Amino acid sequence: MKCDLMILAFAIASVHSVNAVGLSGRLADAHEAMMDRCAIGAASMESVLPRPHGVDVRDLGLARYRVLDPTYRWRDRITATVFWVGEEARPGNPVSNDKSSWDPYWQQTFGGFDAPDARNGYLPIGFYPDQSPFYVALPFNDIDPSTGLLREGADHYIPWYWEDYRGPGITVCDGRWVAIRYNGKVCYAQWRDVGPFRTDDVDYVFGQNRPLPNRNDDAGIDVSPAVRDFLAIKSGAKVDWRFVDDEEVAAGPWDAWRY
Repeated sequence: MKCDLMILAFAIASVHSVNAVGLSGRLADAHEAMMDRCAIGAASMESVLPRPHGVDVRDLGLARYRVLDPTYRWRDRITATVFWVGEEARPGNPVSNDKSSWDPYWQQTFGGFDAPDARNGYLPIGFYPDQSPFYVALPFNDIDPSTGLLREGADHYIPWYWEDYRGPGITVCDGRWVAIRYNGKVCYAQWRDVGPFRTDDVDYVFGQNRPLPNRNDDAGIDVSPAVRDFLAIKSGAKVDWRFVDDEEVAAGPWDAWRY
């Protein structure tokens, strides 16, 4: 709209300053030049322009986006620790897990306390969870806690950002599928919380780096009791993981919560 108004104003000014002879040609040249300026301006504003949900940014004709890791490569031999919905705060877990970084009512949304030891197969005893018991935490929060909005620059390093974009204050990471591999066996789980320890380790989660140092053998992923039991691991095991698209999720005990 601003570009159209600028073009109209430019045309009116031209009418008063040039002869009628050749006016159409001059206006055509002016229009083309102005549209070029508008296109350049749009490209420079690419990080703030709203995008329709589900639209590939490449279809918008704007500058290409840079991502730290455009492919979903495996992160190898990452220390995994076990956590669960409803886990109470304690010295090794300073934040209670009755809420997540994206859901202040996580335990309620999940359906109850995901007791790590009282299990019925891959399920907690006593209830059937509303969310998948196969979940993980990774040490990056795409929502800036100080503003409640998506972090500045998140569209540059989250590969699926514009595919899942629903608004400036809505996470695009919650619920994303992850494959976790141990001894040749692969479990599929959803990213539901942030941790261990860090909330800003973008160069590990979306880049090429190892996890930032921490007191749990540089742990880089938290896994739920169901993931633990499916892979037959203990806290501290070295696992591989990577992001996957929905269509890559293989059949398994997580199927009931896929849709």
